[in-house]
Amino acid sequence: MDAVSGAGEARGAGEARYDARGLVELDEVIPRISEIEGDHATLDAHDLTTRRINLELRWLLYEQGIRRVTVLNPGARHSLGAGILTRCEITFQGSLGYFACGIIDGPEVHITGRVGWSACENMMSGVVTIDGNAGSLMGAGLRGGDVVVKGQVGSRTGIVQKGGTIIVLGSAGSMTGFMMQRGRQILCGDVGPGLGDSMYEGTIYVAGKVSSLGIDCVPGELGDADTELIERKFRIHELGSPPAFEKFVCGKKLYNYDNLEPSERKLVL
Repeated sequence: MDAVSGAGEARGAGEARYDARGLVELDEVIPRISEIEGDHATLDAHDLTTRRINLELRWLLYEQGIRRVTVLNPGARHSLGAGILTRCEITFQGSLGYFACGIIDGPEVHITGRVGWSACENMMSGVVTIDGNAGSLMGAGLRGGDVVVKGQVGSRTGIVQKGGTIIVLGSAGSMTGFMMQRGRQILCGDVGPGLGDSMYEGTIYVAGKVSSLGIDCVPGELGDADTELIERKFRIHELGSPPAFEKFVCGKKLYNYDNLEPSERKLVL
């Protein structure tokens, strides 16, 4: 019996099947179990796999015209809410695992618990609010929209950030803003070592204590436009009165390379 035909049978309606090589079999069965009332739907995800939860979300948003979805019992599953490309409101009542709400474009998402690594990775637009803590690499490659974390975040928040705004009410780990290219980070707590290391553009605001600055990250002058931006973001997301911030920007020393690589030197000669 070959690996594919020897795949084990699922033990329940919500479990994915695997073949002998450990690969997940494609499962395109939409559960269609949500309770729908007008433009709002409630989905109890307790007995569903990640694939079926996401299939149900797409079915509700793209085919049923639902604009507001509440997901109960997400169970800290990974990759939930990823790839949603339409304007809508999604509330996850609980915590999510790794890669939550990645590559989204348009949704307003509220997560009442915490999230694991790489939440909101490559997010294009929309708003994601996380009531708890977030793991490392939160907002990696962020391109647009607002991400609000009301707890703490791990290391390398906003790595290679290309736009948008990250707001963290708690502390942030090491190498926050690493290789930042554009966008803004508003950090209300203390920040670990290596802040803004190798950043090229963008702005980082910190209200707490910074352990150390990374390569080419330097203090900047806080102006009226900065104050207006911070106050506006706090007002929009109902975060109360903002504390006093310091501003950090790129020193732009990494923009120029005086030394040629050996292969480049040969071309010049």
